Amino acid sequence: MIFRKSTMSDIDRIMDIIKQAQVYLKKKGVDQWQDNYPNFDVIKDDIEKGKGYVLELDGKVVATVAVSYNDEKTYEKIYDGKWITEGDYAVIHRIAVDDNYKGRRLSSIIISEIEKMCLKRNIHSIKIDTHKQNESMRKMLSNNGFQYCGIIYLENGSERVAYEKII
Repeated sequence: MIFRKSTMSDIDRIMDIIKQAQVYLKKKGVDQWQDNYPNFDVIKDDIEKGKGYVLELDGKVVATVAVSYNDEKTYEKIYDGKWITEGDYAVIHRIAVDDNYKGRRLSSIIISEIEKMCLKRNIHSIKIDTHKQNESMRKMLSNNGFQYCGIIYLENGSERVAYEKII
C-alpha cells in the first residue's frame, strides 16, 4: 500500500470514489455530500494546494482524503462541548474509500499515515467533523481513538459533530 499526495492524473479516480460515497450516504439517508460537494473544483483545489492524498493498493487508487493544518475557521467556535487542545492541529476532510474496498480498515491506515505526517511537523492533534447521522464515519472515528468534542457549524449553517484525537 502506498499513501501519497494526489496529482491531477488521479482526479477522475478520486471523483469516482467521491461519487460512490455520495450514493452511499444518500442510501443511508444522510444529508451529507448531497449538494454537489465535494465537486471537481474542490478536489482540484486540494491537489493544487498540496492537501489531497490518495491510498493506492496494487497500483490502484482505492481511497482519498484531504489534510490541512490550523486553517479551519468553522472550528473557532464549538458548542455543547470543547476541543481537547488549543494548539496546532491537522484537519481531515473528504475521506472516502472505494465501495469495493470497504471493510478493509483502509480509513484506519489513512489516519495512521496522517498521524505520521503530523508528528513530523510536531503536531499532536487531529480534528475532524461529520454529519450527526453518518454512523459509519462516527464509528470509524471512535474505533481510531477520536473523542467527541461538541458541535460546529459549517459556513452554510449546517450542523456537524466534531471530534479530536491527541497523538
